[in-house]
Amino acid sequence: MTFGENLQFLRKRSGLTQEELAEKMEVSRQSVSKWESNSAYPEMDAILRLCDLFSCDMDTLLRGDVSRRFGEDAAAYDQHMNRFSAAIAAGVALVLLGVIFSMLLVCFFASETAGGMVFFLFLIFAVTIFIVSGMNHDTFMRQHPGFVPCYTKEEMDRFERRFPFLIAVPVALILLGLVVMIPMAMHSPARLNEDQWEALCAAVFLLCVTIAASALTWAGIQHSKYGFPEEKPTPAERRVGRVWGFGMVAATALYVGLGLGLDLWKQAAAVIYTVAALLCVAVTILVKKDDEP
Repeated sequence: MTFGENLQFLRKRSGLTQEELAEKMEVSRQSVSKWESNSAYPEMDAILRLCDLFSCDMDTLLRGDVSRRFGEDAAAYDQHMNRFSAAIAAGVALVLLGVIFSMLLVCFFASETAGGMVFFLFLIFAVTIFIVSGMNHDTFMRQHPGFVPCYTKEEMDRFERRFPFLIAVPVALILLGLVVMIPMAMHSPARLNEDQWEALCAAVFLLCVTIAASALTWAGIQHSKYGFPEEKPTPAERRVGRVWGFGMVAATALYVGLGLGLDLWKQAAAVIYTVAALLCVAVTILVKKDDEP
């Protein structure tokens, strides 16, 4: 590709018009048009500014094929983000599965020590996944500074149409688990005592929470994959993320503490996670309201 073709590709890829690029480069639109038609070439300082603006090296810009390079980067980015979202979702699932298995061990085998060990074993695996995945993600983003995903409008529109369902279905699953758990708890089979049956009901509800939390985590990261990185979250959006993260971690820690300390595995699950979700929603509304101009 020629310099002009490379420049035109980079400009369109960044969603800039010739006028907008000219404004960033402090030149006229006619100058940009001449650059793209190869009827004129910018000065060296302008070439360096173009390289910095589009995160491209000079050799590729002047003599290479930027469409091929960025096509390869886009494929690598897509694969990386798919692995990253799956790993983080798996880590979330492991934490909650640890809660479920530890609760069942305590209630069915009366072994609080074994239950605690199982929970912390799951937690260790989850934390390992979080650390390794987070470090790999940071490394990838440092190796691709200023990278902008190259998804077609059709691909982005298709995901945006799916996204509301990716959020609504997990939330509905949590509510469904709560609805199913309540009548289940009222009909204990003869072969299980009351405590075991209630623990099993709580485990069913927590399994719904596990699936929903993992699905929401995956959907959120996938949404950030399709949303361009230059669209940085607002301070309010960052605060909302921290509120939900802290709220769910605190709810899980409180649940495990009450379960191991006071043997409230079966009673605490629905109350703690429901209250935590409602509080997070309330704080989210307040934070969003404060962020409005």
